[in-house]
This record gives sequence, structure tokens and C-alpha cells, in this order.
Amino acid sequence: MLTYALIVFAIAAMGGLFLASHVLRGRLAPWAVSLMHALLGFCGLVMLVMAVGQGGASARVTAALAVLALAALGGFYLASIHLRGKVAPKAVVFVHAGVAVTGFLVLLSAVLTI
Repeated sequence: MLTYALIVFAIAAMGGLFLASHVLRGRLAPWAVSLMHALLGFCGLVMLVMAVGQGGASARVTAALAVLALAALGGFYLASIHLRGKVAPKAVVFVHAGVAVTGFLVLLSAVLTI
């Protein structure tokens, strides 16, 4: 299940790059891509919660879950800005992306060591 979560997060990251490219150019991103990005992130988090909840998950998987949940909170904040029809501050986008990439890399390291 961890490999599937990793794949889902990788696809979500591609959507995130597309969204960030819009914000960095000062434009609102398309809602459909924003919703797909959020849905994929949610699915990935659910998979991680299930893996951790079943027991036997490594500390890295639990750490990845915590970091990615923090990234999701940043994503909620970015979505709230988008809902108001405003372009998000670039710094917030960079922090969200940095936290998400960190969580992804922690999860990747957990999957590669299994």
C-alpha cells in the first residue's frame, strides 16, 4: 500500500507543479486541477493512515504521514485563498511545496528500505 501511496503523491505533485506555475505567473490556477490535486493528496493520506493504523509501519512512514498532513494544512490555506479569487503569496506556495516534497522523500526512503 505504501508504494501505491507514493505513486498517488507523485501524480499529485505533478499537478502541484502545474498549479504553482500558474501562481508564480500571477494567475489563478484552474479549479479542476486544484480539486484533483487535493483529492489525490487526500487519497494518499488515507492510504498512509491505513498503513500506520494497521501497525507495523516504520517510524519513517509515521514521520512521512505527519509531514504530509502538515503540507495538507498548508494546502487548505492555499485553497481558502483561491476560494476568495486571489492569487496565493508565492512564499506560501514555496513553503507548501517544500513541506510536501520533504514528506514525499521521507516516504520514498521508507519504501526503498522495505
